[in-house]
Amino acid sequence: MKANIHPKFYDDATVVCACGNTFTIGSTKQSITVEVCNKCHPFYTGEQRFLDTKGRVDSFQKKQQFAAIYQQQLKSKKSNKQKEEKQTKSLRELLMQV
Repeated sequence: MKANIHPKFYDDATVVCACGNTFTIGSTKQSITVEVCNKCHPFYTGEQRFLDTKGRVDSFQKKQQFAAIYQQQLKSKKSNKQKEEKQTKSLRELLMQV
């Protein structure tokens, strides 16, 4: 192997999670910061919560609310249109209006 081409390996690199948990691993970096670890990840803890750092879940829920409102408006428009179609006039009534 060539000398001085490999990065330095730290046997006691510390990992710090956003929840406050710290542990040591072997790594080429001396300290690593992570957002989720095995102490706070929903898969390991068994609790239902969203891991959202960029606001994607909130934007998705807003889209869902907007879609529900839109569906209600569309249903009301369709029902109004059907009511108007049911009230069709005969040819005699149409000619009397002219």
